[in-house]
Amino acid sequence: MKTVQRDQIKTIADTLKVAGKVVVFTNGCFDLLHSGHVRYLAAARRLGDCLIIGLNSDKSIRRLKGMTRPINGQEDRAEVLSALAAVDYVVIFGDNTATGLVAAIKPDIYVKGGDYRIEDIPEAQAVSSYGGKTVLIPPVPGRSSSNIINKIVNIIPT
Repeated sequence: MKTVQRDQIKTIADTLKVAGKVVVFTNGCFDLLHSGHVRYLAAARRLGDCLIIGLNSDKSIRRLKGMTRPINGQEDRAEVLSALAAVDYVVIFGDNTATGLVAAIKPDIYVKGGDYRIEDIPEAQAVSSYGGKTVLIPPVPGRSSSNIINKIVNIIPT
């Protein structure tokens, strides 16, 4: 499995950069993986040589999205992400933002979905502090985990 511990990821990223590789980093919940996620991650991977994903822990998702989330636990989400060809490494983190991981990894390119604004992304500020670049990838319309959950809830009789 491509999942690594937080204390390993800095060494991995440093080794890749010394070898001249372009390190790309993104983060998110990736609950109920769907085609929008797959396209987003493939586009992120095309920006460099190695894609590292910071995966929100179950506890951090509950803080951010409420007690009914995530649907899939962090180990399941990490395993599914690890199965994707676009993904090189997955590291689970429990903070509200991934700024700590950005500071450790210092990716050449940080990627977020186009539904964000760079000035509102705390990680983007961390990336620019050392000369890295933030790239926004447009979302796939109508594709979201929340939409899938709402659709399921609406078809199940009460």
